[in-house]
Amino acid sequence: MNRYHRQEILDCVGKAGQERLRAARVLVVGCGALGGNICEQLVRGGVGFLRIADRDIVELTNLQRQVLFDEEDARRGMPKAVAAAQRLGRINSEVTIEPAVVDVDGANIEELAGVDLILDGTDNVETRYLINDLAVKRSIPWVYGACVKTDGRVMTIVPGKTACLRCVFPDLPKGNELETCDTAGVLGPAAAVVGGMQAAMAIRLLVSGFTDVPSDLLAFDVWTGEFRKLELKEAKSSDCVCCGQRRFEFLNHRHADRAATLCGRNSVQVRGPGKSIQLVDVGRRLAPVGEVEQSKYFVRGTLPQEKLTLTVFPDGRAIVTGTTDPGRARAIYARFVGV
Repeated sequence: MNRYHRQEILDCVGKAGQERLRAARVLVVGCGALGGNICEQLVRGGVGFLRIADRDIVELTNLQRQVLFDEEDARRGMPKAVAAAQRLGRINSEVTIEPAVVDVDGANIEELAGVDLILDGTDNVETRYLINDLAVKRSIPWVYGACVKTDGRVMTIVPGKTACLRCVFPDLPKGNELETCDTAGVLGPAAAVVGGMQAAMAIRLLVSGFTDVPSDLLAFDVWTGEFRKLELKEAKSSDCVCCGQRRFEFLNHRHADRAATLCGRNSVQVRGPGKSIQLVDVGRRLAPVGEVEQSKYFVRGTLPQEKLTLTVFPDGRAIVTGTTDPGRARAIYARFVGV
């Protein structure tokens, strides 16, 4: 009996399906509450290659719902993609797992492609529209998921066969039109159900192919136990900006703002100049003013005089914790990163 025996004896999988799963390459964008559940199920199920892209670091408030992390990860402020890859590697050493500590945007998402399937583990709408642009442009199937409070939604998108995200939701909602986990909260089991449904659909697609695809959006409330389907067969539109007109507005967008406050956090993210930097040099500048922690994935300096913490990543991006003032964060970045 091999480790996948209980899965292989399923009529819908079988040995042939397991081999197709082993040969598959998957990208998960975001490895928090949704992405963590997705990644764990795919790794346990035997997907061959998993690339995990996430910009963030582990914090104590994540542990209520983000299943791949523990208190030590939060204490160390580990990059989520790295902590997730380490945990998953201990679960299944047969899977090739590639962490990417990046803020996914129009400038780098195409470098993360080269996969058979994309799964949405993000926590913001703009990144989902970006994934949709990439998926349609490259004809890569993807699975959308969203969760807030006790509600969840899941939809499978196969370019050319189903409606895309912009067929269903043509316009990007305004910032105050949607509740977020930071403002409205989220129940851990709700995220687990959404991530589990996304992982199940991913396995189905990778095992059975992209021809028999559900054309509906599944919505549910885990608190009340209400599940409902919204049929989307008629939603696919030739007038869709993305899949109809093939205008990839989010993919072609380049962020102009170098600094942005992170929602619900006492932190500001500062974008670098778009090129890699030497973390050793940053650590050397930080050493005289505070405690420094350094690895190949990040360098972090605690700045007691400023009452701030600066975490810098190899792509030149940084998170300044202890302030919500973008101007102050940019000044700290210029002082210690210097680019």
